[in-house]
This record gives sequence, C-alpha cells and structure tokens, in this order.
Amino acid sequence: MRLTDALVERTINQSGAQAIPDTHPAVPQLSELFGDHTFFLDDSGLLIVEPTASPRRGVWAGKVVKLASWSDENRTGLSPHRPEPTDVVIVMATEH
Repeated sequence: MRLTDALVERTINQSGAQAIPDTHPAVPQLSELFGDHTFFLDDSGLLIVEPTASPRRGVWAGKVVKLASWSDENRTGLSPHRPEPTDVVIVMATEH
C-alpha cells in the first residue's frame, strides 16, 4: 500500500520506523520484489503497512508487516522472507 505524506508521518510517529524515500535507488528493486508500497526500516528490518480491520468502529488502521530481516548486526544487508505480520497497528484515520 502506498501511503500519502500524512500517513507516512503517522506511521513514523506511531512505530518509530524510518521511511525509505521514493527517490532512494533501492525502491524500484523493492517494488519489483514486494509490490508497490511505501517502505520503512526499523531495528528489525524492512516493513510495509497493510490495511487491516480495526477493533474500533470508525477507525481506519494498517498493520505493520515485516518483509525482510537484517542479515548482520551492522544492518548492512537484508534477508527477505515470508511476510510476517507484527503486533504494531497504525491508526490511519478516525471518523469524528
């Protein structure tokens, strides 16, 4: 899922992950491997946000999914694996 700038900021604020800019040279390869998403990095690896059902009515949410883990402790390489849903849910919007 591609996120707007506002949703990228919400994701950063709620997860602590850092967004990979669309202009980064790795983004075309990541998109080829994983689809058209906004990509994030954190201490665990490469992440995306996928829409999910929210337990609260009137809330639009996204679940953080890990696509690759760091392959070394210096975080210089990533090892792709099956998508792993995390426990992190980002509140994207609420109805007032």
